Amino acid sequence: MFVDERLTRIDPGSQPETGGLAMRATQAIAVTMKALLAISAALALLSSTPASAIVGGGVPSAEGVGRSIVTIVGSRGNFCTGALIAPKVVLTAAHCVQPGADYKIVEYGPDRQPQLKDVKSIAIHPTFRMDAMTSHRATADVALLQLAAPAPGKAPAALGAPNIPVVVGSRFTIAGIGVTVRGDGKSGGMVRVAGLIATGQPGTLQIRLVDPLSQGARDGLGACTGDSGGPVFEDKQTGPAIVGVISWSTGPNNSAGCGGITGVTPLTLYRDWILQTARQWGAGF
Repeated sequence: MFVDERLTRIDPGSQPETGGLAMRATQAIAVTMKALLAISAALALLSSTPASAIVGGGVPSAEGVGRSIVTIVGSRGNFCTGALIAPKVVLTAAHCVQPGADYKIVEYGPDRQPQLKDVKSIAIHPTFRMDAMTSHRATADVALLQLAAPAPGKAPAALGAPNIPVVVGSRFTIAGIGVTVRGDGKSGGMVRVAGLIATGQPGTLQIRLVDPLSQGARDGLGACTGDSGGPVFEDKQTGPAIVGVISWSTGPNNSAGCGGITGVTPLTLYRDWILQTARQWGAGF
C-alpha cells in the first residue's frame, strides 16, 4: 500500500483549438475549480480531525521529532508526510511528488485553520522506479521539496544514515500525519510517532519494520495512508536523526492494508545526493 500524490498540471496551451477561446477558457476554469475543490476537501479533512497518524494509534507528538513534520497535499485530495531537514527543504518519498504535478505544504495558523504554502522546486532521485516501489522492491524512493518560505513553528531534524550493520531487532521511530484507522480519512491529519523494530533481512537497500508486540502477525502499529514520505528516526549520540523514509506498508501476514510491515527506504546510498541537492538550494549543513 502506498500514497500516490501525482496531480494533473493545468496547461491551457494544450487545449484543442476546436470551440475557440471561450471553450478553452471554460475547460480551464472547470479543471481549476475541480483542483481547488479537491484541495479544499483535503484541508477540511485535515482540520476536522481530533486524532491522527500511524495506524493503531501511535503516540501523538507535536514536539521533539514531531517539530520537523509537514503535510504535503495535492489537488486530487491525497496527502503525504514530509520532514524539514533545513528551514526551506523538505525530505519526502519520490512516489509522493511525481513529475507533471503541483503540490502545496499545509500550515496551521493560531486559529488552527489550514493554509496552503507554495513549493518552489521539487527534486526526485534520478534512479527512482515506481514499479519497484509498488512491488515492495528496493528503489531510491526519496525526493526533496524547496519551500518558498520557511515553515513557521517548525524545526529541521538532523540527517543521518542507519547504523551499520542493520540487524533484526534494531529500533527505529517513524513519524507521520496519516490515518490511525485504515479507510477512515478523518483519523488522519496530526503528527503521531511509533517505535518499531527491524525484521527480515534489513540492509542498506531496504528495511522492513514491525510493531515489536505484534511482529507483523496481527494488527499493530505501523505506517498507513498519508504516512508515505514520513521520516524514520534512529537514536544517535547527538540525538534522533532521520535515517530513512517511509515508502509502503502491508497488513498483518503480508496482507493488503496497514498494521503489518512498514517498508523503509534507508538513506545510506542517497544521503550524498540529498545533501548536494539541498546545498544547491542554499541550505547550510
